[in-house]
Amino acid sequence: MHFDITDGKIWIQYNGTEESIAERLVEMGVSTTDSEFKRQFTPYAVG
Repeated sequence: MHFDITDGKIWIQYNGTEESIAERLVEMGVSTTDSEFKRQFTPYAVG
């Protein structure tokens, strides 16, 4: 697993686990709409 925290946003670079880290972060209250542009194939935002 590799992720960075930049400017208050979590960037998931690699997840080699069976668990969806992005889904767990959302369950913990991390917003998926921190940006106007969203990744093409996921509901998660990028900035």
